[in-house]
Amino acid sequence: MSEVRPEPGGRLGAKLRRLDALIRKESRQLFRDPSSIAIGIVMPVMLVLLFGFGLSLDVKNVPVAVVLEDPSPGARRIAAGFTLSPYFDARLVASMPQARNLMLRREIDGIIRLRPDFARQHAQGTAEVQILVHGTDANTARLIQGYARGAIAQFAARTAAERGERAEAGPVAIVSRLWFNEANDSRYFLVPGLIVLVITLIGAFLTALVMAREWERGTLETLFVTPVRADEILLGKTIPYFLLGMTGLVLCVTAGKYLFEVPLRGSLLVLVLVSMLYLLVTLGLGLLISSVTKSQFVASQIALLVSFLPAMMLSGFLFDLNSMPTAIYLITFLVPARYYVALLQTLFLAGDVWSVILPNAAVLAVAAVVFLLLARAATQKRLA
Repeated sequence: MSEVRPEPGGRLGAKLRRLDALIRKESRQLFRDPSSIAIGIVMPVMLVLLFGFGLSLDVKNVPVAVVLEDPSPGARRIAAGFTLSPYFDARLVASMPQARNLMLRREIDGIIRLRPDFARQHAQGTAEVQILVHGTDANTARLIQGYARGAIAQFAARTAAERGERAEAGPVAIVSRLWFNEANDSRYFLVPGLIVLVITLIGAFLTALVMAREWERGTLETLFVTPVRADEILLGKTIPYFLLGMTGLVLCVTAGKYLFEVPLRGSLLVLVLVSMLYLLVTLGLGLLISSVTKSQFVASQIALLVSFLPAMMLSGFLFDLNSMPTAIYLITFLVPARYYVALLQTLFLAGDVWSVILPNAAVLAVAAVVFLLLARAATQKRLA
């Protein structure tokens, strides 16, 4: 009777060979699938260009009318401050009816009015400048008002300096400074938020679609009758998309640093480590969604609702969390992207602030373990 010889390398060697075969198979399928390449490589590049060049929360070249009803030198200096400012595209008009008609036709978004008695009031220290703003876009209206006040404040400061007035002789001076984003450039927080969206797309959305597609085609059931185990299937699915997600991270960080000149004041190593944690969270979520639904359409809808939309709306990327209603604010604590946004904004703009990095990274680590274990349990049930 022939003796049965153990397989070379034992159980660990057999497990590694099966895992290697699964990774090779998944990698080939990944690069042969145009949709996966589009979501994993093309879409991050498009988002980088769109957010960096096309999307900006800054307001520049705002069309305004400067109603110069007083031809005095002081009034002309204020008008020159608007015409020379990069924030305004100012045109001089002689009367309010003319400016009002421009506003009604939406040729301008604001009116700066210098009344006929401006010079006399300015000499008495009671001069006023009227600012009228079109209110259809509340955010733009607030920005225009802020820029206009800044231009007028600069005129007042120059006038006081020319007269040699001491600070204590005039009104209280307000000296403001914006920390971590001195230029108040919206790209400084749009690019970190873009990284969140890219990682979420690759990790949760793409993984959920690909896994659900294999459920529909029956290829996973074919794997279930082979010696491969549930954890090997999940690892074989996870590793290629993990590498794809890190590729998207490299593209975004490189574009943010060198194309849009967003500073990276923290450690690059820490940035990579926390990004790996968040990528594991999204991969686990995508695997869990696909294992539960088994349908591409349902998986895509659920992935959109529980990953991508919360990452954009409830993470602090575009909207201030403290301004949300209490119920919605409490829900944001269940959104993993919230913690990743806090980490990215801190690392890019403030540096290695460990009091922010450690607790947020710990939450992501716990979420990664929970989602990966749930995904394995869901897959194990299908194997049973």
